[in-house]
Amino acid sequence: MNQWMRRLSILLLGMVLVSCGGKSEKRIAIGSKNFTEQLILAELMAQHIEAKTDLKVERRFNLGGTFVCHQGLVAGQLDLYPEYTGTAYSAILKLPPLKDVKQVYQRTQQTYQQKFGLEWTEPLGFNNTFAMVIRGEDARKFKLKTLSDAAKYTPQWKAGFGYEFAERADGFPGLAKTYGLKFAGPPKTMDLGLIYRALSAKQVDLVAGNSTDGVLSRLDLVILKDDKKYFPPYEAAPVVRQQTLKKYPELRPALRDLAGKISELEMQQLNDRVDSKKQDVKQVVKSFRQAKGLRNIRNN
Repeated sequence: MNQWMRRLSILLLGMVLVSCGGKSEKRIAIGSKNFTEQLILAELMAQHIEAKTDLKVERRFNLGGTFVCHQGLVAGQLDLYPEYTGTAYSAILKLPPLKDVKQVYQRTQQTYQQKFGLEWTEPLGFNNTFAMVIRGEDARKFKLKTLSDAAKYTPQWKAGFGYEFAERADGFPGLAKTYGLKFAGPPKTMDLGLIYRALSAKQVDLVAGNSTDGVLSRLDLVILKDDKKYFPPYEAAPVVRQQTLKKYPELRPALRDLAGKISELEMQQLNDRVDSKKQDVKQVVKSFRQAKGLRNIRNN
């Protein structure tokens, strides 16, 4: 774990130590990573748990990357957070490549239970894989559809990646090796909220986004096909401490209600409402729950 991750871990621990004195008997902590989709999914879980149970939810959102949230869960500082199967399989468990969706979920589920005492509940319904994105004008100019096509041009390009993608086992190092990617200089690492702005401004020529990013449905951008199938499946699902599920059995059916409720297109639209239309995350989630026929939140 690099110095950046260690600092975030220390910050998370400090937050928990400050807040733990005020916990009630029926209280759980939900965490999230530091990008829009995670905030939406964590808020969705929080609202629905509050609607279906008498549990109080502490929202510990925007904590950082994968390793910070995972460490918080294992240490008992969090009770659950939304994660992606491919991320857990590759970045946390460091297992050899596997492309079958069901096998990745099952292997991740079994290993998490045995190694960490954590359980993956049912997937939420969509796969959010890494998306290697270029400007539409470049795709048309060079007739690019796949990452193999683009590899011939990347030596003249600049790349921009989020901090995790630049370092993760299922991120840039392995991708570069698989496709023989080389760039005009070292890839720039930047906040995920800035990558598309940098791409549109021609500060970089290729970025690593996510297939459910809202801007992909609005801007003239093209996702390059992963024709060598480098990336594993990334099904989104809640990851929960088994101790928490035993202590609060009502939590399991509440989370099961959310299984299969979000398509990839719906996730794009939810992200876009928050990122582009600047709508409040809580209101976006509330309207989504109502549209799906999920029970309204009780008055606390």
